[in-house]
Amino acid sequence: MATIKLEIVTAEKVIYSDDVSEVVVWGIEGQMGILPHHAPLATILRPGDLLIKKDNEEEYFFASGGFLEVTADKIIILADACERAEEIDIARAEEAKRRAEATLREQPSSVDMAATEAALRRSLVRLKVAEKRRTRRTSRSNT
Repeated sequence: MATIKLEIVTAEKVIYSDDVSEVVVWGIEGQMGILPHHAPLATILRPGDLLIKKDNEEEYFFASGGFLEVTADKIIILADACERAEEIDIARAEEAKRRAEATLREQPSSVDMAATEAALRRSLVRLKVAEKRRTRRTSRSNT
């Protein structure tokens, strides 16, 4: 099976570096899949879930946005922030969701709507990624 080198980097550290068979991300135009031998590409990443496939295994991440570059032999993701599904603090994400919802509900005219809505979207995606991991782990233990 063909592979391509993937590197996910934040300002703090390298989050992931390995050869993979597929990457699925949220670009500015929507969700896209990248396979080995993909055409060169550069795009802005929207906050969303990130799926990495390697050796018939899937691993989920949360990426808060950033940039993606695909070259002939490498995929580079420069993420504002990125977390593996198992690293997501579910209680913290749920609290961020509650805070954003309350702010939008109680003080809509006195808040920066774009920033509050972005915070709400990030918390919802974090919860979605954490749920995918829980669902995948549960289905494996039932087999």
